[in-house]
Amino acid sequence: MDYLIFSAIGVLMGLFGGLLGIGGSIVMIPALVFAFGENQHLYQASAMICNFFVGIGAVVVHKKANVLVGDVVKWLVPFAVIGIIIGVAISNSSVFARGNSYLLARLYGVFALYVVVYNLLMFRRGRGGSDGFDISGTRRSVALTILCGLLMGIPAGLLGIGGGIVSTPMQQFFLKMPLKRAISNSAATIASISLFGAFYKNVTLGEHGIAMMESLKIALCVIPGALVGAFLGGHAMHKLPVNLVRVVFIALCILACYKLLTVSAGV
Repeated sequence: MDYLIFSAIGVLMGLFGGLLGIGGSIVMIPALVFAFGENQHLYQASAMICNFFVGIGAVVVHKKANVLVGDVVKWLVPFAVIGIIIGVAISNSSVFARGNSYLLARLYGVFALYVVVYNLLMFRRGRGGSDGFDISGTRRSVALTILCGLLMGIPAGLLGIGGGIVSTPMQQFFLKMPLKRAISNSAATIASISLFGAFYKNVTLGEHGIAMMESLKIALCVIPGALVGAFLGGHAMHKLPVNLVRVVFIALCILACYKLLTVSAGV
């Protein structure tokens, strides 16, 4: 029965990950909390592994569709790698050790709330109605792109997320990047940085009294479904209206926000 639950979580993780340009942890981690109770360090370690496969599955589709913005991705990736290493180091600090791991879940919920508010504001301002691919009005700034990479990487390492939940709105805000282009850039960056974070987080699981094998077992059960879901989600992203993609994104963040902001120690 557990394998079926993990497989279903994998499909949903991949589907929304490919659709929204996120690693899919915003689906996987809350779903694991719903199904098995809070164990944030373990779930984050597993999710980081799965994020890589979701990112790869989605980026293949985006690359084929020729929607990646190469001069943005080339600066996002190296600084997101630096950020994810910093983030994992913070997550392993005494502040979040052992019984305090639920605080990481609360922080995750805060990020989800931020994304909900930001995207609702985009609707209000009428900035969600384009086809999501026109880059003629983008702001090309290396400094701001580096900032987006760091802002993506640090919470990715801290919370075990792919980072797209931060990178996509940050690209929209700082670089004026259309939503679907930002989603594609995020997917490519996730695929590039996730293994760095996954390796660091998994080899340090012993600090929290968790065996690395537990994380690997979960990941191995989730990955097959995640790959299928990511492929389907990546294709769907290019066919669906941008506002519909935004609505799905907001709904998903609200669900994650509710669960993670209400989780408590020992749940």
